Amino acid sequence: MNQTAQAPHHFTNYRKVISLADQNWQSTEAGKVSGLNVEVKTPNVLVDQYGRTFHHFCTTSYLGLDYHPALLDGAMTTLWETGTLRVANSKNRCKLAILDQYETQLSELFGASCLSALSCSAASAGILPLLASGAFTNNCSPVMVFDKHAHYSMNHSKAACADETQVITCPHNDMDFIEDMCKRQRSVAYVADGAYSMGGLADLDSLMYLKQRYGLFLYLDDSHALSAVGESGAGLVRSRLPAVDERTLIVASLAKSFGASGGLVMFGSERHKALVQRYGGPSNWSQSLNAAAIGAGMASIRLHRSREFSTLQERLQANIRLFDSLVRTEQRGNPMAIRMVPCGEAALANSLAVELAELGYFTSAVFFPVVPQGKAAIRITLRADMEPNVIRSFCEKITELLLTHGRDIRP
Repeated sequence: MNQTAQAPHHFTNYRKVISLADQNWQSTEAGKVSGLNVEVKTPNVLVDQYGRTFHHFCTTSYLGLDYHPALLDGAMTTLWETGTLRVANSKNRCKLAILDQYETQLSELFGASCLSALSCSAASAGILPLLASGAFTNNCSPVMVFDKHAHYSMNHSKAACADETQVITCPHNDMDFIEDMCKRQRSVAYVADGAYSMGGLADLDSLMYLKQRYGLFLYLDDSHALSAVGESGAGLVRSRLPAVDERTLIVASLAKSFGASGGLVMFGSERHKALVQRYGGPSNWSQSLNAAAIGAGMASIRLHRSREFSTLQERLQANIRLFDSLVRTEQRGNPMAIRMVPCGEAALANSLAVELAELGYFTSAVFFPVVPQGKAAIRITLRADMEPNVIRSFCEKITELLLTHGRDIRP
């Protein structure tokens, strides 16, 4: 039987990535800014294995709910009331009744048919190949167009998707490219983030236009926006849709601003949800969310409906505005809590992260393959529960350090 072998490294090349990035990772460990084991001293203040105390400036719990007493109580109370951590079964066969209740409550909160997963990454790994197969598009396999900046949790499924259909990577937020694909192809699915982990937003206005005019299928990861923004924490993408329909799938993390654990999928079709429950692979294998995660999530839903929740969102925005008034970044004015201070080379980013850690501020130096080569940066994230004086002090320190390297980030 004759078979044509596909050339390797069409979508991944781990050996090359390791050869280019591993020395930088070794530098972060040697500089004690990765591989840390920490204890919580007070909310948002950590102590590492070297005895250093620092403020956490690379968190993704943007509303500070990871320390909220209501969520901690919800986790512990539900665990004791349930009497077990989990039911050891694939959840399409058997799951805790309280998980079904939780997914119903999530569906009511976000106005969509919701399914939970162990993580947002697991959800994407299970769903994207199904989407590529045509299971959600009347058995017509769509051309899968991945945004160049789409998160790795989605990008890493390209090879599996390519076994089902054509996979293309498009320039970041290039709406002309996507429209051209829609004109030439019978069915197109666009895979991207609502809010990108390295800063920036999807062009939702244009995407809604392309969806309405050409039937573009949207698969959007809104992990960094869910709960942080939007009425009742709906995020960026869900807030823009009158309803989640059959040509939209939204995935998001429940472990960031939402404050609990696991991942979430919003469907506009019960049929699509059933397909994922049966054939979604990593989104459904072996385990479901445990009782503690469910209890914390239910407590978070109650909080989302309270006056306190909108106050937390407002505090986050106030802290973002404060940071933007003190440090200049490309993300200035963006409602998301992520800011990137450009450094160019990884060596400078790592050196800066080390100096900041020694001064009591834990940040994240990002370099290839997280960002393109030559685009290394210090990634900073803000929270609703950060004190303004801490933000001011941090901004003063990072500005002073960068000035010594000939870089001025003052507004």
